[in-house]
Amino acid sequence: MHTAKKEALAARLRQGSGQVGLAKDTSNLFRDRAGAARRRLDVRHFNEVLLIKEGHVEAEGMVTYEALVAECLAHGVMPAVVPQLKTITLGGAVAGVGIESSSHRHGLVHDTMLEIEVLLGDGRIVTCTPDNEHADLFFGFPNSYGTLGYALRVKAKTVPVKPFVRLEHLALDSPDAFFSELKARLEAGKADFIDGTVFNPRQFFITLGAFADSAPYTSDYTYENIYYQSIRGKREDYLTVHDYLWRWDTDWFWCSKNVFAQHPLIRKIYGKERLGSRTYTKIMRWNSRVGATRWIERIAGLHSESVIQDVDIPLARAGEFLEFYAREIGLWPQWICPIGLAPSTGRFTLYPMQPDWYVNFGFWDVKRTRAAYPRGHFNRMIEEKVKELGGIKSLYSESFFPEDEFKRIYGGDAYRRLKNKYDRQGAFADLYAKCVLRH
Repeated sequence: MHTAKKEALAARLRQGSGQVGLAKDTSNLFRDRAGAARRRLDVRHFNEVLLIKEGHVEAEGMVTYEALVAECLAHGVMPAVVPQLKTITLGGAVAGVGIESSSHRHGLVHDTMLEIEVLLGDGRIVTCTPDNEHADLFFGFPNSYGTLGYALRVKAKTVPVKPFVRLEHLALDSPDAFFSELKARLEAGKADFIDGTVFNPRQFFITLGAFADSAPYTSDYTYENIYYQSIRGKREDYLTVHDYLWRWDTDWFWCSKNVFAQHPLIRKIYGKERLGSRTYTKIMRWNSRVGATRWIERIAGLHSESVIQDVDIPLARAGEFLEFYAREIGLWPQWICPIGLAPSTGRFTLYPMQPDWYVNFGFWDVKRTRAAYPRGHFNRMIEEKVKELGGIKSLYSESFFPEDEFKRIYGGDAYRRLKNKYDRQGAFADLYAKCVLRH
């Protein structure tokens, strides 16, 4: 079935000309696109899990992690890294950058990738591994955001699971104490999962997760109770492994507050089935189209800038970034996720990282001010600080890099070589044009 589908898709691609876009039902990009219309390839039916064997899973590119996790858990395993939101697709995670609380052991999602099948702009289909003739595309595909080809099939690592996860929330009261404790826990290597939450510049929590065969109780954060609010109130907690993997989805971390879904009455109006990233994304995209929030802000005399970013900072300099963030941005809470030393670290061309501990800072909110600033003012400040500290930021949201700086950070000449080799005819957009110019 997969073979027939991919051959039909390749034939449709070869029949036309001009730049190509994908017709799909889900996207977790937070940057509006402009520019000329593209012919659309419908890839929505590439949504099957193909094979689960010991140590790996094979699935098509449009499989959501919600579906992938369900299939894997039925076999007693999970993908080694499961991004936080159910609607993220496997192909999207390897074409972009995916992370979660197992990343201290396994790296980013693309570090868990074993093989990838890519549809190129001329209709060819190539299979890429770390050591075959297309190894350059294997290591160049992550963070390419569909500008080199489309992931039809991905083979990725899995790890065995137990039925439950025991959580321990450690409270700390200063950045020094927080990052010192985080480093100690990382070096100890005992936890199956590690992430953190910064509620404000004086309130920090590290959450350690460990697989468990049994649990004295399990908490439910899929309806009336809100996971992130529990962190400050509980030292210990237990979740089923399924609910642990999706603990952030119900309230989109804490961003459900922006659609009033944390109010008990409105939460009941939403209903359990509509609490989650799928609903919130639809509301956000509707608001982006109609400009309801912008209208309210104009009436209130406010200027706003969306600050939706994930940035990876070397652990040794994480305290400096937090100090800058508290002083200049000050949007709370903030998610913290450590990234470990995967064997492949440093080999991925378009998302270069050193073989060292990094800390991901995730923050997703709107900066509102009485004063007017140039477009992208606060996001550009963040980009400059990340560069200064030797870090790197994900490109799923708005970026404001000058082109020469962007190329120095994200592959430069190596990207151009990949583009010339695998998409010489320009069927797919250019990375800078897509991610910064939003074409």
